[in-house]
Amino acid sequence: MLIEVQVAIAGSKEAVWAKITDIVNASKTISGIQKVEILEKPPIGIVGLKWRETRKLFGKTATEVMWITDAVENEFYKTRAESHGFIYECKFRIAEQDGKSVLTMTHDGKPQAVMAKVLSKLLGFMLKGAMKKAILKDLNDIKSAVEQQNGSGTQ
Repeated sequence: MLIEVQVAIAGSKEAVWAKITDIVNASKTISGIQKVEILEKPPIGIVGLKWRETRKLFGKTATEVMWITDAVENEFYKTRAESHGFIYECKFRIAEQDGKSVLTMTHDGKPQAVMAKVLSKLLGFMLKGAMKKAILKDLNDIKSAVEQQNGSGTQ
């Protein structure tokens, strides 16, 4: 199930990058995240950073282990998680447009196990809207944090 959501942010690509790669403090930026525990930290850069994230999702607490698989500074980074018979891959991408930074998140949940494939077929259409709403909330939290930091306020 592929989902893509984007927001325009009154802030530089560098300011957006700094906020989205500050995984340690993600719970201070994104209201849905309750706790982040760093499991592995690469010697340089962010590729290989691995963490355990606990968040409230659909009224329940969920904990997942994620890691960054690829990144280009101030452009994008990709994450991966494996859980409940799915592989989840996300990409945060920053582009400049009309004097703003556009932050796009792509989320792809690929069922691997038989039961995950069945559930994906049966419930995928219902979950897609809810997931899109949750991702948009995360991106709007990031937008607010960047714009408040830059003194831009909300647009």
